[in-house]
Amino acid sequence: MAFLEIDNVCKSFGPVDVLKNISLDVEEGGFLVLVGPSGCGKSTLLNTIAGLEGLTTGEIRIDGDVIDDLPPAERNIAMVFQSYALYPNMNVGQNIAFGLEMRGMPKAERDAKVQEVAKTLQIEALLERRPGQLSGGQRQRVAMGRALVRNPKLFLFDEPLSNLDAKLRVDMRTEIKRMHQTFGTTIVYVTHDQIEAMTLGTKIAVLKGGIVQQYGTPAEIYNNPSNLFVADFMGSPAMNLIPVEIDGSWVRLTRDGDDPLVLDFDQLPASVGNMSGKQVIMGIRPEAITDSQGGAATRASSHRTVTAKCRIDVVEPAGADIFAITALGGKEVVTRLHQDWVGQAGQNHDLVFNLDKVVFFDAQSGERLR
Repeated sequence: MAFLEIDNVCKSFGPVDVLKNISLDVEEGGFLVLVGPSGCGKSTLLNTIAGLEGLTTGEIRIDGDVIDDLPPAERNIAMVFQSYALYPNMNVGQNIAFGLEMRGMPKAERDAKVQEVAKTLQIEALLERRPGQLSGGQRQRVAMGRALVRNPKLFLFDEPLSNLDAKLRVDMRTEIKRMHQTFGTTIVYVTHDQIEAMTLGTKIAVLKGGIVQQYGTPAEIYNNPSNLFVADFMGSPAMNLIPVEIDGSWVRLTRDGDDPLVLDFDQLPASVGNMSGKQVIMGIRPEAITDSQGGAATRASSHRTVTAKCRIDVVEPAGADIFAITALGGKEVVTRLHQDWVGQAGQNHDLVFNLDKVVFFDAQSGERLR
């Protein structure tokens, strides 16, 4: 039995359906990330778990117990907000201990727990400071410490890093990951940042319009997107989505001023092969289109590959990689090349296509063809 069970949850505000039959489950110690664009319903779902919003229909269970009718204070849940929500008139130690004090815990026991959490989060030197004297990252650590010290059944994070600068977001992602590994806590985490979702979650639920588009591990979401929305939303750079023509086992990609690029798959799934003459979208990640040096490992792994000359329109060095843009099927296609690749924009270069990494979608419905 799952530790957190969200069973056919619906939430409406008047005539507007914000959550539509959402069913998810999280194992104990799991890290579920709810990700999607603004307005997709992810924060509303988090608020229903916390008890800040009631359900229209459905049921939520924690450790087998239905919590729908429990007030927030009785759900044994800790929530970390985007705004930190620290008391400005209290120092860090008092902020962390406040919830324990309200529950009547003796002072000596409170102080010991505060010291333990502060040591884990490396904020021992900050215990006497007030929130106004802290940086954004330090305030977020304090907010996490206040949640951790209560030892709740479930932690909820509502876009906790969105107020931080880029480098600090990366640092805090590491801290949250370390906290999860150290304490074995069960976490539900809301973000619109798909990089946070991929790096933090043991499971990811991608939402759009109040509907779960796909639920799975980060690898499943990334490598096997269930529809065009998930394919385009998850990944940076995003998956290349290219209109193609199907002819038996051949896939044709048009090129301006040149012959079409033909990829021979030997055998395509029946659902794809049956799409001859219909609109099909081919999805391929940038790292699955690389140069001959980067493609050597791909070929050595016995993957199906095709090498073709393509005109490189733009070259974008990015340190460990080089991103190059070519045009296929009337779309700009991003490729990921080896850092030592030498080439120039405006010239033709060999590119290696890893056919084992290609997925196909119905252009009309947007659904994956399997």
